[in-house]
Amino acid sequence: MDPVAPPTGDGPEIDVWGSSSSYFTGKLEGYLRWKGIPYRLRPMTSRMFGRVVPRETGAAQMPAVRLPDGRWMTDTTPMIEWFESRHPDPRVIPADPVQAFASRLLEDMADEWLWRPAMHFRWSYPEDAGLLASRLADELLVDLAAPRWAKRVAIRRRQTTRFVSRDGVNQHTRGHVESVYLRMLDALQSIVSRRPFLLGPTPTLADFGFFGPMFRHFATDPTPAAIMRDRAPAVWSWVARLWDAREGASRGEPVAGVPDDWGPLLDEAGHGHLAWLVQNARAFADGRRRFDATMGSVVYENVPVSSYRVWCLERLQARLSEIGPADEERVERLLDRHGCLVPLRHAVGRPSGHDPEGRAPFGPGCTVFA
Repeated sequence: MDPVAPPTGDGPEIDVWGSSSSYFTGKLEGYLRWKGIPYRLRPMTSRMFGRVVPRETGAAQMPAVRLPDGRWMTDTTPMIEWFESRHPDPRVIPADPVQAFASRLLEDMADEWLWRPAMHFRWSYPEDAGLLASRLADELLVDLAAPRWAKRVAIRRRQTTRFVSRDGVNQHTRGHVESVYLRMLDALQSIVSRRPFLLGPTPTLADFGFFGPMFRHFATDPTPAAIMRDRAPAVWSWVARLWDAREGASRGEPVAGVPDDWGPLLDEAGHGHLAWLVQNARAFADGRRRFDATMGSVVYENVPVSSYRVWCLERLQARLSEIGPADEERVERLLDRHGCLVPLRHAVGRPSGHDPEGRAPFGPGCTVFA
């Protein structure tokens, strides 16, 4: 790509510092494109990642956003919430409280639970790892005076160590990691073969949550992309449709309530994503730095404890508590049916300590494994 991508749309631009191969940069770009919010994608060079972004946001992570007024933001979930408060039409968070909570839950699952299979497919398969190491070396390490081969080796070693082996992916867990991707493909295929987006004619928060891993990893990295084309061609089409979607291009009412075909996604949220968040929260409350996570008959050994993921659980619990009496029974029935209610009622034991003043996305950022 060019060192600086051309701006999108008209009006004051925001700077999005990230990568054209980045999970969360793609998620935010998809949202900004749909809303018609002008932005310019700038490469997260080693200097930006190591010095500027941590100084301005408190965390070395991408994307980082600089607004026209000079303020910096980090973390795509609170960033989207902030943009929604200023660009409410067309809304991506459904008006129906139960739909809204289910969408938030699926967004969180797409952010955190699909991260492991996305990293595994990218860095465990030689063809994928070689291709992405070259892309990232050329894009993100352009400011480093080092041989290109050395940059590729450094990136590949860092990513494989930090996001694959240290995150519990090995010969014993590999099959389970890949099964998460396959189940999500099958569930999404069933939905988007019937409707343009997850709830109807226009995208919602849940669409943008899944878009991050599906667009920038699974649909473009060679191994998972081949699986997607063969196993879930409607998902392949949905990825392209969402990237091409523009505000005002399509209008219409969403389906009523939470549709039955969301069931497999919510099952995965309850028995996979939330089960992991609870085990992580228990380990955090015990003061541990690493723990063994049990998912059915599979054990992920010595994986890092994440205070950020405790915060994710806290945020979901807070959103659930905000649902009024008129919708409380309806949301509890839905969540209980899919194994989500009990983990969402789990007392975290020890607060995450992240963003106590509610300043996100402007407060000090927090990386997943800070």
